[in-house]
Amino acid sequence: MPKKATKTVVSPDQLKVRDGEDPWTKDELNEVIDELHEMRAHSHEVLTALEAELSGLMKDSGDGAGQDQADMGATSFERDHELTVVNSEKDKLAQIERVLGYLEDGTYGICESCGEPIGKMRLMAFPRATLCMTCKQREERR
Repeated sequence: MPKKATKTVVSPDQLKVRDGEDPWTKDELNEVIDELHEMRAHSHEVLTALEAELSGLMKDSGDGAGQDQADMGATSFERDHELTVVNSEKDKLAQIERVLGYLEDGTYGICESCGEPIGKMRLMAFPRATLCMTCKQREERR
């Protein structure tokens, strides 16, 4: 398991907020950090379980002898689905790790696309956000 980031990563007053938002407080920042650590631990657990299940599916794929086409198709579909879920969870974990890095270097809350503040309220609702709402909506339209 990757090393755990320290609890006092940056001073809350170092983090940018949108115009009209109150600055981060130490308690708010600690709440976000705790949630990110919980997300990371959960993702590790999910990945461990999924990879074990996927390993079982790969071993049980067999050579097709004695299986009809429907069974082989269902097994192939299940394996593909599990691979998709594993990759999605890996992406989520990478995003969490990236955001924890931003907390360490003081750039947490800055949109990766436009460089503007993401918004404290968005980050409190979705701590692993890396895009502001405008950029996220633009990305989803593509």
